Amino acid sequence: MGRTCVALDMELVLIRPYGFTLSDKHLKRSGLDYWQHVALSEYADWEAFLADRQPRSGQMFLFEDDAPRSFYEPDYPEDAILVFGSETKGLPAAIRDRHRDCEMSLPMRSSHIRSLNLANTVTAAAYQALRGKF
Repeated sequence: MGRTCVALDMELVLIRPYGFTLSDKHLKRSGLDYWQHVALSEYADWEAFLADRQPRSGQMFLFEDDAPRSFYEPDYPEDAILVFGSETKGLPAAIRDRHRDCEMSLPMRSSHIRSLNLANTVTAAAYQALRGKF
């Protein structure tokens, strides 16, 4: 189950294992003809990511649909790290348990109908975090 992190300087960080391939064929089919312009980092696992990046308190934000805190609440720092789990399973419990104070959710109009997929959630969260920083 992969994790995706987006740094506000628009670096894409992928953490293995993830359920897709980075081969050019698949990316081009997905419409990512700009892939060569994406700042990309990959990590073997969550622990490798934490060891290398060493996020400080208040820098990392984990997004889960059942988190009690709205993504509208924080003042995101310039170097914020936004963390997203698998679209179908979210983040692993072990990661959530360690970082409960970092969890955010996007408010939904209905608790019965979720209308945002992972790509839409990442977009909404990134633009909220970037708000006022242009």
